[in-house]
Amino acid sequence: MSIDVNNESGIEVDEQAILDIARYALARMRIHPLSELSVIVVDAEAMEQLHIQWMDLPGPTDVMSFPMDELRPPAKDDEEPPEGLLGDIVLCPEVAKKQGEEAPTRHSMDEELRLLTVHGVLHLLGYDHEEADERAEMFGLQAAIVDGWRAEKGLTGPSPAPTVS
Repeated sequence: MSIDVNNESGIEVDEQAILDIARYALARMRIHPLSELSVIVVDAEAMEQLHIQWMDLPGPTDVMSFPMDELRPPAKDDEEPPEGLLGDIVLCPEVAKKQGEEAPTRHSMDEELRLLTVHGVLHLLGYDHEEADERAEMFGLQAAIVDGWRAEKGLTGPSPAPTVS
């Protein structure tokens, strides 16, 4: 799996953890190991510009996903996944910090960024949360991936609750 993490935000983030959880999520979703992903960490001003440009919504947001080849997880266990360019995930640590502090299970900015990375990966793979059934599926899968990664890393304590909108 080729995953690039580029921090342009000016804020120190745990880039290795972002890389690790993205790799874990893609493996868990059975995405081809030669597929490519880019994660870009930007400041609030840059995120606000993207949010306005692509969603026509004011203010910065937490995560945005820009799919490229519209890869999907294989439907069957014996199906070979296609390789390709997954796309870009853009994260905003300033928004992540605020969300982590305001979450019911208060957690750090880096924990929130890991959650948002998984959220972004799922959006790249075609998952959405507009409808109640889609939301239940996506957030359930997101929690399972984050919990699985945390268990693999030996992290204890409560997992961060979803705070993405």
